[in-house]
Amino acid sequence: MTGKIPLLAAILLLITAHAQAQKTERIYRVGFLRVSAPPVIYIDAFQESMRKLGYVEGKNVTFKYAWAEKNDELPKLASDLVRLNVDVVVTDGVAATLPAKKATATIPIVMAEAGTPVETGLVASLAQPGGNVTGMTGMGSELGGKWLKLLREIVPKVNDVAIIRLKESPNNDIFVKNTEEPARALRIKLIILPVQGAHDFENGFRAAIKRRADAVLPRGTARFSDAERRQVVGFAMQSRLPAVYGTPDWVELGGLMSYAADRIYMWRRAAIFVDKILKGTKPAEIPVERPTKFEFVINLKTAKQIGLTIPPTVLARADRIIK
Repeated sequence: MTGKIPLLAAILLLITAHAQAQKTERIYRVGFLRVSAPPVIYIDAFQESMRKLGYVEGKNVTFKYAWAEKNDELPKLASDLVRLNVDVVVTDGVAATLPAKKATATIPIVMAEAGTPVETGLVASLAQPGGNVTGMTGMGSELGGKWLKLLREIVPKVNDVAIIRLKESPNNDIFVKNTEEPARALRIKLIILPVQGAHDFENGFRAAIKRRADAVLPRGTARFSDAERRQVVGFAMQSRLPAVYGTPDWVELGGLMSYAADRIYMWRRAAIFVDKILKGTKPAEIPVERPTKFEFVINLKTAKQIGLTIPPTVLARADRIIK
């Protein structure tokens, strides 16, 4: 009998210690900052990746979402996340990452995507980001040449392409500069048409028609709400000009086509960055990654509505076709 008492005491001690450990398990707080709520599939991909890494919402992690309706709301929302003392902030796009970095130099920031993190001063370099920002670069500012080649395949006689761009978007100057050389190689003339906001895109499309553009590349649109995106897509439909967009959600709303880094993959990768940081790795020590997966999406219904026939060779390369 006496030999069983120490064993029983040991078991009770282990049970008590385990219960106390469960009660005191830290709950991490992950904040999100973006212009407009992202497609649900992006958040689902992030959370699924987090679960695989051992993070269960309500048990050891909570999520704080800060979706701005307008771009100028981002600084306040970033400051709100800092006041909540979140453990890490996940951002989407340069427009959201810049105010997050301005709001804090200590809380780690993970970019689910940012097109030009070096050029806009978010990180010192991709290999050695320094500071408190790391994550993924979507390479959006480097894809202009690819977009022009796609347009040439779909519309062989395309010679003049209008870039309708927001004046106050940090990526646009870089995008135009990176697109100039491939445009010359393809003997395509670029028509640069600055606009003030989503409402002004109608004037941009009218100007493109007046300048006899054969196609359009809308730029600086990552910050737009779904309602604003539908508005821009409507302008493109009315103009009957082929347009290439930077993310597939535009195509889902009626845009013609998009070619971009696979965003679902990038949001899954963002969770891995968050995990490393929560386990003690400093953002400055985690290299920024370039995407390895890209997605080409075509909306056949839109193509028919603007009188465009997509060649079978192009359709065969599409990752997704919306009919």
